[in-house]
Amino acid sequence: MESKNIVLSSLLIFLILLFIVPTSHAVEYYADLEILVDNAGFVSIEGNTNYPNLIIENSDEYTSKTQNLWTLNITKNVTFTDFLFSIVLPEHAEIRSVSSSSSTLITQQSDKLVVEGYGSNDSLSIVVQYQTQKILDTDAFFGLDSFSLILIGLIILLTICFFIVLFVFDKKEKHIFSHKKNHQIQPEFKGLNDRQKKILHLLQVSDVALTQTDIQRELQIPKASISRNIRRLELKGIIEKEQIGMSNIIRLKKQ
Repeated sequence: MESKNIVLSSLLIFLILLFIVPTSHAVEYYADLEILVDNAGFVSIEGNTNYPNLIIENSDEYTSKTQNLWTLNITKNVTFTDFLFSIVLPEHAEIRSVSSSSSTLITQQSDKLVVEGYGSNDSLSIVVQYQTQKILDTDAFFGLDSFSLILIGLIILLTICFFIVLFVFDKKEKHIFSHKKNHQIQPEFKGLNDRQKKILHLLQVSDVALTQTDIQRELQIPKASISRNIRRLELKGIIEKEQIGMSNIIRLKKQ
């Protein structure tokens, strides 16, 4: 009987050591973390914690991306006696959802959103889905990406430059042509009075023959003076006159 009691006592002590002693020596994890996320999805975690390998620098271990949606997932399935975290997202980020084992609060610092949380006697679990806002609003530009917009801008700029160069060249060419034309049609004014020079110049710059009435109207010279000066030019062999109906057609005489 006494031997049986000794066996039972030993078994009871063994069970106590098996279940109670390890529990009393379990690790109590804690964490006070500042989590920085950059535009490329790299994460740096700073702060105080006794959880192994939780402090990291420029790692993509905790982030993933699907199309334009980023997911930050930091989950440690052990119990922390207490934990405190502050997540600083990239500039212009837009949060789509936040899931955590603790209470969370979203604040803003300058152009960055900050997710803060605190928990105790629970696992550390933080899942944030966010989207980085593009510098250009693609909806306003028919959904085109930045490269396409830059390419279109360059094409427009080159087109404008082409038309400017074309306009300048055309204007210059016209100026040269006009200069040559004026040089070619410059009359020999030697021995002519002012009105005769005006009549001769008008005939030279005109593409068609003019009537005597046209010349009078254009130069605002009295009719008698026009007739007299045209007669003088005709006698000098510079112009020729042809009567058609009631009108006199005046043209330069071909050399």
